[in-house]
Amino acid sequence: MSPDVDLTAVPKNGRHALRGLLDLDSRLFERAAEWHWPGAERVLPRLSRGANHGVLWFAAAAAIAASRTPRARRAATRGVASLGVASLAINTLGKRSVRRARPLLDPVPLARRLKRQPITTSFPSGHAASAAAFATGVALESPGWGAAVAPVAFSVAVSRVYTGVHFPSDVLAGAALGAGAAFAVRGLVPTRAQVTPPARPRTAAPALPEGEGLVVVANRASGTSDRVRVLQEALPGAETVLCEPQEVQEELEKAAARARVLGVCGGDGTVNAAAAAAFRHGLPLAVLPGGTLNHFAYDLSVENERKLADAVREGQAVRVDIGRFVAGDREGIFLNTLSLGVYPELVRVREHWSPRIGGWPAGVLAALQVLRADRHPLEVELGGERRPLWMLFVGNGVYHRMGLAPGRRTDLADGLLDVRVVHGGRRPALRLLAAAAAGPLTRSPGHAAVQLNRLRLTGVAPGTPLAYDGEVTEVGGDVLLEKLPEALTVYRPLS
Repeated sequence: MSPDVDLTAVPKNGRHALRGLLDLDSRLFERAAEWHWPGAERVLPRLSRGANHGVLWFAAAAAIAASRTPRARRAATRGVASLGVASLAINTLGKRSVRRARPLLDPVPLARRLKRQPITTSFPSGHAASAAAFATGVALESPGWGAAVAPVAFSVAVSRVYTGVHFPSDVLAGAALGAGAAFAVRGLVPTRAQVTPPARPRTAAPALPEGEGLVVVANRASGTSDRVRVLQEALPGAETVLCEPQEVQEELEKAAARARVLGVCGGDGTVNAAAAAAFRHGLPLAVLPGGTLNHFAYDLSVENERKLADAVREGQAVRVDIGRFVAGDREGIFLNTLSLGVYPELVRVREHWSPRIGGWPAGVLAALQVLRADRHPLEVELGGERRPLWMLFVGNGVYHRMGLAPGRRTDLADGLLDVRVVHGGRRPALRLLAAAAAGPLTRSPGHAAVQLNRLRLTGVAPGTPLAYDGEVTEVGGDVLLEKLPEALTVYRPLS
């Protein structure tokens, strides 16, 4: 049996070799049809049907995401994205490039054959591509989940030969294309492991095998109860305090007075308050992500209760920088970002709507409302020159972008403020979107970026809103922004 492939487009000196490979492919297909596969008759045909239209992989992604860990959710998302790229490549290029007929079913036992035979061309195998793309995408983000998915993906690929709908080379080519799609997605959106913060500067911190001496204050409004319970099980000697948002500041001060290590679980604002208390009392800080964005915890590679518990037990910690602002009698710190201009107004609108419709919908609504409003740009004095700005963004550490992924910090102790400005002018929405798309190193008439360790703004209008780590205050007059290098000890796992 020789597969039906048009060889007229192949140069004469290559036709003989290609025909030999196709003949070998046919013999391997016949051998597979003759071979007895113990226990496969009940499993492989059903698995092959279940993978139609990616149904099996969407179900697997839902099951992985249901584990509710950030890494699992990222793995599921990456797997589905890789599957989508592979399917697009197969349907637009693969099937149309090589119009190969399906194998003849004569040697395949009736019990193995699918009830409904595919009508598309044979090369390459779309099922194998989807299986390899999903499994590889999952594994690139989470090797553990990848190992769990790999046997299923392999079985789906093998089932296409077993049921007689593909030659072995169709499956191999499809699997290679699928794996390539997963790596292409990684090139556009890097995995978390690719932007892991460096290990320096490591520092000594108390090792608490049972968590004794750790007091964790958790913001009840952030929905942190389950996470705190899991952490308590991992560190039974730790003390936990659940409180309402208006009680957070008071409870943090009480906890800092009796703790060896101050712990916190909540959103960016709660973590900011805990960092300020730990800094004042000279205590190490243990951060458990419990908010919507969790920028600081994730940039530390603390993604869940297990990671934090391991670091606390072993005394694994680093020194990180703190950003500080001083404006008249107002003073505060920021661990992530500070901004003036459009963004503080966006935060205010988002906080107004989030209790009613949820955080992410409120963020979208706030962006639309703020960017459509008729307003004048902020005016500040920079370097002795009065300038109109739509936004001034200051990051505690330099934010790097890799591919299409949002910016992340790879070093939390670099001694730098990441300063970006969007200049005033017409069409603020267009300017802001262009600045976001261009990345941190772009300089243009509309936006610019620079790295400093100190910045002074003068002539800020009284009552100007300033946002820092999700909180909003009002400032005016002179505003000083500076770095406090390696000012805070924070627990961070080695891996």
